[in-house]
Amino acid sequence: MADAALGAVRRQLREFPAAARELSLPLAVPYLEAPPTPLQFYRDWICPNRPCIIRNALQHWPALHKWSLPYLRATVGSTEVSVAVTPDGYADAVRGDRFALPAECRLPLSRVLDVLEGRAQHPGVLYVQKQCSNLPTELPQLLPDLEPHVPWATEALGKMPDAVNFWLGDAAAVTSLHKDHYENLYCVVSGEKHFLLHPPSDRPFIPYELYKPATYQLTEESSFKLVDEEAMEKVPWIPLDPLAPDLTRFPSYSQAQALRCTVQAGELLYLPSLWFHHVQQSHGCIAGLPFAHSEFLVRHGV
Repeated sequence: MADAALGAVRRQLREFPAAARELSLPLAVPYLEAPPTPLQFYRDWICPNRPCIIRNALQHWPALHKWSLPYLRATVGSTEVSVAVTPDGYADAVRGDRFALPAECRLPLSRVLDVLEGRAQHPGVLYVQKQCSNLPTELPQLLPDLEPHVPWATEALGKMPDAVNFWLGDAAAVTSLHKDHYENLYCVVSGEKHFLLHPPSDRPFIPYELYKPATYQLTEESSFKLVDEEAMEKVPWIPLDPLAPDLTRFPSYSQAQALRCTVQAGELLYLPSLWFHHVQQSHGCIAGLPFAHSEFLVRHGV
């Protein structure tokens, strides 16, 4: 009896994603040519938990016309920022049987720019990606170049952003497939970001496993080693690479259907909570100024 009931539940879970796609999910991420009103944003996108890309939402930001690598060098080049360093560009990702966290160092932004422009070398891949509102805390000189929030989104969500982050990195820096429990607005200022998305309804097809966390450390020989974090509990994470999925190991993933989109300079991606996302970027992308809003979770640097 119990086995039959469990089997019925599993069948329903397998069938649910297809029903969800037919009822409410787009075949591609829609574009809006102008920002919606707060009511439209809440009604058409937040409530149904659907992503969209909004053009012409950032045109009034000075940052869109000012932020370049030379401008950053002149304006905040001497400012030290937190930089994630990994051997292969994958921070917070499964590597072997470990959940690999990046090494973190403090570098003048000019040093990061030197590496990105090929003027200097540094072991591994550098990525300015620190969460917890690194823009106002580490680079406050840049705040006059943009709005502190997106007014129509703030009104629709009923609160100011929990975090305003600045991301700058190498094309080799990749964000592994994961989901967040908060609403994100990805504002791309320069370059472009490439997203692979899965709706929450694809969860039955996306594998999770538990991994012991470990942190990369740079050795004196400029090589990397993973050091276990003994005091931390195991981390549930997705071991699958959606760009080259191992369908022999994870055959259920073949039933998931990803949406792909590119967010270019001046565009804003609304990424609803619980949507899975894998992110790549163009080289030197001054991108992903994500404004994180949350109805349920105050973001503290996850």
